Amino acid sequence: MNLGQTTLRFRQNSVRALEDVALRAAMKQAADTFGAKRAEAFAPVSDLEALRDRASGIRDEVLADLPRHVETFVASATRAGATVHRAKDAAAAREIVAKVLSDRGAKRIVKGKSMVSEEVDLNAHLEAAGMEVFETDLGEYIIQMAGESPSHIIVPAIHKNRRQIGRLFTERLGVPYTEDPQALTRIARGALREKFLSADAGISGANFAAADTGSLVLFTNEGNGRMVTTVPPLHVAILSVEKIIPSLSDLPAFLRLLPRSATGQAITAYVSVITGPRKPGDATGAKELHIVLLDNGRTEILAGESRDILKCIRCGACMNVCPVYRTVGGHAYGWTYPGPMGLILTTLLTGMAKSHPVVDASTLCGACAEVCPVRVPLVPLILQLRRRKVREGFPDPKERRVMAWFGRAAASPGWFSLGQRLAGIFWPLVRAVGGKDVAGRLPPPARIPFRRKAH
Repeated sequence: MNLGQTTLRFRQNSVRALEDVALRAAMKQAADTFGAKRAEAFAPVSDLEALRDRASGIRDEVLADLPRHVETFVASATRAGATVHRAKDAAAAREIVAKVLSDRGAKRIVKGKSMVSEEVDLNAHLEAAGMEVFETDLGEYIIQMAGESPSHIIVPAIHKNRRQIGRLFTERLGVPYTEDPQALTRIARGALREKFLSADAGISGANFAAADTGSLVLFTNEGNGRMVTTVPPLHVAILSVEKIIPSLSDLPAFLRLLPRSATGQAITAYVSVITGPRKPGDATGAKELHIVLLDNGRTEILAGESRDILKCIRCGACMNVCPVYRTVGGHAYGWTYPGPMGLILTTLLTGMAKSHPVVDASTLCGACAEVCPVRVPLVPLILQLRRRKVREGFPDPKERRVMAWFGRAAASPGWFSLGQRLAGIFWPLVRAVGGKDVAGRLPPPARIPFRRKAH
């Protein structure tokens, strides 16, 4: 559920997140768990750096000639029996999907997890047209029930603990309270089973799309992905154009990288390769397949200095290691994509005027770039956006003046030394004026500056 963009309130959102004790605990536990599982999963991969180079090279190859790869995919998918639609922007994507569904009388829709559908706010549009839309990924099911948006692109309900989910299920489903994860999963499975069997259509995203065969590739850990794409008679897949890879033979590199980076698994429970609709003699599969290729600003990004963000394969690893994301969670970012990749994509897709506060949501520590499986240069991309933010005049005037003064002082050894001494004297006043949410959280100046210790 897209609740509208609140990126301009990033700092206020972050303050609220910092005050949420349950959120902080849930985020820490989840991020620590993912970090440990990722390290364990990659430990036996002896050719990791070569594998990253290979995957990065494939993504570079795609971006170097994306229009050609898109045309090849469209032709291949069409030959395989799919109907391919192109959507210039979010509004076009919503209208295309709604028309495909309404023309076939579809009223009950089951959905697999799709961040692109979140990006275009698809659910609300379909519901306004009189359709029932049911999220079937467990995390998406939970947050749809709670009336929230995803806080992580891989684990949508990462911000909730099992007690919160137990209370939610009791309130919304009328079941006895339990906080046992297995029991909660069984409850969700039972509630969703009837939805699958009675659905008129299924909607999914796709992790990759192979140009040479016209195939969609989905990595999932729950059986809902297979159910959504095979049980209903109509399957609509929506994906952004940069998800294309040249060939199905390129997939093995990503098979080894994406699951380990995303969830710390050697491979996901299900890897589905869907090439066209059901063929005569097939036991499963949708009778009709429609594929919606979304641009929504990607062409403009491709032509600009930040094109490398389109290499991203949406594994979420950069979020799990980012000190900012780990502290404030995904909702603070105020739009579909959080974390390091998210702040870049949000700014590029929605515009600097709607997103400039989130450009500062990075310590520039570089941890995100270290774990990126396809070597997206995240830190340089963030710095590009920060320079653009300054060029376009979005920083607060007071902040610009203060930083200009600091820049001049830092460039002069004498002034910098004087500033260090004065900081120690006036720090209590700075904390009092700065407030508990800003200066109050900063460490006090060292009694002996590092430069003096070095001597």
